Formats: sequence, structure tokens, C-alpha cells
Amino acid sequence: MDLIAVFLNNLQYERRVSANTLTSYKTDLDQFTTYLSDQFTVTDLKECDAQLIRTWIITLIEDGNSTRTVNRKISALKSFYRYHVKMGTMDENPMERVTAPKMSKRVPEYVANDDMEKLFSGDLFEDNFEGWRDRAIIELFYSTGMRLSELLNIKQQDVDFYENSVKVLGKRNKERVVPVTMAAREVLLKYLGLFEEKYSESNKNSFIFVTPKGKKMYPKLVYNIVRKYLDMITTIDKRSPHVIRHTFATHLLNNGADINAVKEILGHANLAATQVYTHNSIEKLKSIYKQAHPRA
Repeated sequence: MDLIAVFLNNLQYERRVSANTLTSYKTDLDQFTTYLSDQFTVTDLKECDAQLIRTWIITLIEDGNSTRTVNRKISALKSFYRYHVKMGTMDENPMERVTAPKMSKRVPEYVANDDMEKLFSGDLFEDNFEGWRDRAIIELFYSTGMRLSELLNIKQQDVDFYENSVKVLGKRNKERVVPVTMAAREVLLKYLGLFEEKYSESNKNSFIFVTPKGKKMYPKLVYNIVRKYLDMITTIDKRSPHVIRHTFATHLLNNGADINAVKEILGHANLAATQVYTHNSIEKLKSIYKQAHPRA
């Protein structure tokens, strides 16, 4: 019996995981079996014990794999052994005696305040439909901290120019209303004016952000637009819509915003998700402290 094939078959047809997840599990399990065969001449995964698995984990780390990658591979093994013990094809689960390495907390990257000012105060956006559309996209990201999926689904009826706010549909279909800066409001008004000229009448049921052909924008296009403009102003490694979300949250907290208010604007389910941004604020305070305190 091919234990891996049986497990993958269950993932595909019973649990209906995505194609990417299925490929990832197969790659990790194949890599593990190759390692066992090459290093210990073990070809039956039933014969594998916790010590062999720990040795593989150490090898992965020594080969330069990140903790996140190693933990993903461990997760694949856990699911594999748990499934076969449950089905009765194995008597023991060696993963019960294996501890995953602790994940290091990743501080979200963000764009410096001066760089964001440079983006909006310069002449980086062209004075045409696509230029104003692109600026409106980035202004909204930075003004509201919304997610890419939320921005793509905004319709004209969701924007309240009187209250300077926009209604977005977040995760788990939870609606929330977030404030919009005056700068973003003015850019949106200019863009929507061009939208009406280009597509005759303004359709209240129309998605705000569209391609030049009037079709709803797709994620890859927005990602490319954001990257194009961030490339002009920053050298940080990640330049994506989510980085602007990180930037929004970090800048608010750095300037004294209440963390609970930031949590609500971002649409986080719990405060822990928002607290990752406080690390950046603390680092800024440490820097100021070291510069200002006589004995720092």
C-alpha cells in the first residue's frame, strides 16, 4: 500500500484541499521519504520513529530553511501520521514526540512616512484616467488600511462623500464603515468624474475600480500597480497592497492612535492581530529615547 498516495487521495477527494495545498503536502512528504531512504535506507514510513524525524528537522534547519518552511513540513507529517493512525493503517504516531521549532515573530514591513509623502506630493501619477485611478487605489489603501479583496469589491454606493467614509465587506462577510481622509476623498471625486466621462452614466451598482475596458479589476493588476509606485519611493523588500495596510496601522499607532480604534478600522477579529504593529512603535520610542536621554 502506498501510504502517501492514500493520504493525498483523502486530501483531494474527501477534504477537498486546494491544488496548491495538495502539491505542497506531496512535495514535503516525498522529500521526507527520499531523506529516509538516502540517509538511513528506511523505505517504509511505518518504521520511522521520532528520532529520525528530529534528525530530518535538524538537517532542514542546517540547510538554511526558514522556521516557517520547517514548520510547514512538520505540519504535513503530522497530518499524514494522524490520518493513518485514525484509519488503523498505523499503530503509533511518532509525531506526538516531536516538537516544532518556535516561530520567530516577524515585524511587519512598512513604508516610512517621508516616503509616503514623497509618493503623493510628487508628479508620479499621470494626469489621465489610469493615473487618477491608480492614485485613488493607493490613497484608499493608505487612508483606510483596507485589504486588497475589500478594495476590489467597493461599489459607488458604498462611498459616502458627506460623511467621508466607505463601507467595506471584510472577512467572514462582516461589514464595517471606515473613515476616509480628505485627500483620498478629493482624489476619489476626481477619479469618479473621469469614470463618468469615460463610461457615460455613473452606475451606482458599478465597482469603482475597473480596467480601461470597464471590467472589474483583478488582484494581480492592483498588485502590479502598487508595486510600480512603491518601487519609485522605497527599497523595502515587500512592496504590495498588504504592506500599505501595515504602513497605515504603523503610522496611526506611531502617532498615538488608540489600538482598539485601529483594530476596528482594520477589521481584526481580536486585538492580538493588531498588536503586532505596536513593535514598530516601541522601536521608534526606543530610538527617540536613546537620542534624548543623557544616559541612554
